[in-house]
Amino acid sequence: MNKPEPPARIEMNSTLEETTTAIVAPQPIGATVQIVVDTLFARIKTEVYPMDTRLPSERTLASELGVARNTVREALDVLLSQRVIRRRAGSGSFVTYRSNSENSAPANSIGDETSPLDYLVVRGILEPEMVRLAVVNMTPRMITGLSETLSQIETIQTDVATFIELEEKLFVQIAEGTGNPLLASCYKLTIDTYRQSFRTKLRRRDLTPKRIQDYQKRYNTLFNAISSRDVISAVEFIKLHLVEEQNLLLQDF
Repeated sequence: MNKPEPPARIEMNSTLEETTTAIVAPQPIGATVQIVVDTLFARIKTEVYPMDTRLPSERTLASELGVARNTVREALDVLLSQRVIRRRAGSGSFVTYRSNSENSAPANSIGDETSPLDYLVVRGILEPEMVRLAVVNMTPRMITGLSETLSQIETIQTDVATFIELEEKLFVQIAEGTGNPLLASCYKLTIDTYRQSFRTKLRRRDLTPKRIQDYQKRYNTLFNAISSRDVISAVEFIKLHLVEEQNLLLQDF
């Protein structure tokens, strides 16, 4: 009797197959489920789905891979059991696996524990008070330094990495301008967490040339409020900016 043909494998780029490490399910699973596990893990490992980003919905994955939704659900259960992903109630599944390029980071760093919402909550606590104190306490030399950083930001058109670096520098200068070293240290920790986790990858995706221009205009408005010592305008601006950042983040959920 001829042996039955193995189930057809979902087509996958050979490069992805070569980089995939086997995921061992905690209990036996069907061949099709294993194929979906392998496919999703390959995409995660090669950062098609980067760390801390949300996976497509079960419906979307099922349609894309040509399998039933319950097959996708079983595959996600396997990835969850192996801590490749995590689930957040009402939000979906998020990647927790670190690619090889990130393996040098501490295994349980604070970036691993921080969600996008956590990040925005901390910013919402720190930045309004940070801006208020900076308006009052920044020296003329500090304001000049802020102006120089803003001028560099305004030259960026498409270089996302440089834009993010200068954006961080701008806000760290504001934090240092508060005259409160503890507050500045807290904000620098927030920036470090941003670098370790989800946000840099999300920003790289979100920062189109048009959005970069929008941020340039926003930061010019913030600088004008700080340099004119307008506490009310500066604080109201940063609150509005944070609301818009939150709305942008929610588009990814």
